[in-house]
Order: sequence, then C-alpha cells, then structure tokens
Amino acid sequence: MDWLEKYAKDNNIPIMQKEGILFLTKYIKENNVKTILEIGSAIGYSAINMASVSKEIKIVTIEKDEERYNEALKNIEKFNLQDQIDIILGDALETEIKGKFDLIFIDAAKAQYIKFFEKYKENLNEKGIIVSDNLDFHGLTHDGVVIKNKNLRQLVRKIKNYKKFLEENEEFKTEFIQVGDGIAISKRCK
Repeated sequence: MDWLEKYAKDNNIPIMQKEGILFLTKYIKENNVKTILEIGSAIGYSAINMASVSKEIKIVTIEKDEERYNEALKNIEKFNLQDQIDIILGDALETEIKGKFDLIFIDAAKAQYIKFFEKYKENLNEKGIIVSDNLDFHGLTHDGVVIKNKNLRQLVRKIKNYKKFLEENEEFKTEFIQVGDGIAISKRCK
C-alpha cells in the first residue's frame, strides 16, 4: 500500500489520510459491512483498503476522471480485487445505481456533497450509514481561518454548508469524528 500512497503524493492525487482510512476500515470490520457504494474512486486507494478488510465485501465505486479511472482499474487488478470492486466511469450525479448498500462513502467533488447525499441516500440499507470525508478540509473549515483565495473560500463555504445540512437533517443523525481530515457518519433516525 505504501507505493500507492507514494504514487498519490507524487502525482498530487488526493487520497484519504492514513488515520481516516484506518478508522474507516476498522469501522467496516466492527460493523460487519458487506456492501459499499463509493462516490469518487480516484486511483482506487480507499476501495482497495475497504475491500481488503474481508473477501465478503463488495464495492461499487464511481469515478468521472478517465485517467484516474484507468489508474484505479490497474491498481485494483494489482491487488487482485476485481471480483470485489466494480468501478464505473461516469459522473456520480448522472449515474444510476441499483441496489442497496450497507455503507455509502462520499469522497468526491466537495462542492457536490449535498447532491451526492440526497441522490444516493435511497440506495442505503435500512440500517446503513453514509460516511463523508474531508469535512475539516485541512483545517480550513474551522472558525477564524482567513482564506484569501476566492475559489478556495467558496469551496470551504460549501463544505461548511454541507456540515450544517448534516447537523440540521431530520432524517439522519450525524456524528462528526475528528480523525484524518474530518469524517461524518450519518445514520437514519429510527
């Protein structure tokens, strides 16, 4: 896995922080998660880590960048996980996914998190969870942080709006975990 982390770093490809992926894989193991839908494959790092928890785990992952999709395909094959991971090339907002999942993992375009959540919550099993990554966004979502770049400021505002959306969502109860780059775990209210 070290070479995959190095590849991501050398090629400026965002992958989940080490503490975050360790937390997520532990959660998957402890909660007997078997089916996962991932929004945002990048180079397959998270999917490979999640699939490696158990041979019983099946993952559907969506990536819209063709270069990253092709890299993810190669990496999934290197780990011999093509029977567990089904990767789809496409825009997650335009892709239709059938079936229900124990866990939906959102780790794609931060500005689209609310749309991803709303679109895919119907694919969640009754007791399933939605996990969102990057909610601290390298500490930039914390109060009092001054951001001079306009585009970055807009992105941070959208992440803050997503956090507020989760906090105020009456259909789901969300727990915010200060691990990695900030993770949220959303469960349907009973």
